[in-house]
Amino acid sequence: MLELDHENGPNPKCFYTSSMLPSFVDHKQIPSKKKPFATIGGRPFVHTVDLLLPQENEDALLQTLGDAHGSFTYAKVYMKPSEVVTGDFFNHYIKTGNILMISEGRPGIDHTFSLVEGVLRLEVDKATYERLGLAGEPIPCAGRKHVKIRYAIELNLRLPEMVRGHKGFDRIHWAFNNVLDRSVTWLFYDLKGSNDGAGPMSIHQPSMKTVQPKTETLHQVTVPSFPQTIQPDDHDIAAELLEWLTMVAMDSPRVRSEDHLDSYLSRYQVPDISENGVSGGSNQDLVRLRWHGLVPSWKAQEIYLAALKASGDGWFAMHAYAFDGSAYTVLQDKQHTSTWEYMG
Repeated sequence: MLELDHENGPNPKCFYTSSMLPSFVDHKQIPSKKKPFATIGGRPFVHTVDLLLPQENEDALLQTLGDAHGSFTYAKVYMKPSEVVTGDFFNHYIKTGNILMISEGRPGIDHTFSLVEGVLRLEVDKATYERLGLAGEPIPCAGRKHVKIRYAIELNLRLPEMVRGHKGFDRIHWAFNNVLDRSVTWLFYDLKGSNDGAGPMSIHQPSMKTVQPKTETLHQVTVPSFPQTIQPDDHDIAAELLEWLTMVAMDSPRVRSEDHLDSYLSRYQVPDISENGVSGGSNQDLVRLRWHGLVPSWKAQEIYLAALKASGDGWFAMHAYAFDGSAYTVLQDKQHTSTWEYMG
């Protein structure tokens, strides 16, 4: 793993990994512990997935994704935290089911809540933490000055003792009814259900949201040659590739072949990477597909596998952005995989 940072600077925030995929990947039994699958599955949900690939492979991708072209549905619902841990909602979706939930709020500023695999995570300020009376841990702030201490509380709601009448569970109810007693907006996805608004959540009048990929054609993009290996000390190449992929995803005019902006205004140049002493690159029409909403990890993985099948010996790249500011980028060129992980 390559760390993209200065040796004497703060803790590294961007990690690069180079790996090789096997010649055949079984879509039903993927190597989930190896990158990039470990990276994709390591974030239960993200809010945006961007897929970049040559336009010539677009039809094959859409055919692989199926008639719905990778669309799916999630819900937006208004609930108090206390309503998450009571009644049929609690029994159906948490005790016996499996859902993903994330609340509104700015990470690091507002109170934020998330629910993954039955674990409810609360991130609150110090004053609220002291009023709640629930055990938690301070959130590391990496030595940043003028940042108020915040606390994280993780409650495993699937434990056998999480039932009414148990002292610990009753304490959670008290905290939610007396401290975190306001309704907040949640995004909701049922990993086991149909996500049609039916079931116990229907009493909360959910608003159903359908995520469909938005397609945009990027004409005459200068595409560098992609190295099949990157050495541990090749920080510059890894950083330049990531910069180029990010600018393409943003549809920056700086990566277009017809761009002739004065170098006084922008010094950016598409990286000229040589492989075995021979530099390459070409101008290509690309397609960017964007899924925006509550995107669960299984859907991001499905998108990656569809692109892998549709691209054949070609290349594609996928960006994913999480709610907490973290992100990852995967560049696939033939069997070579480059993975960047940014920790916000």
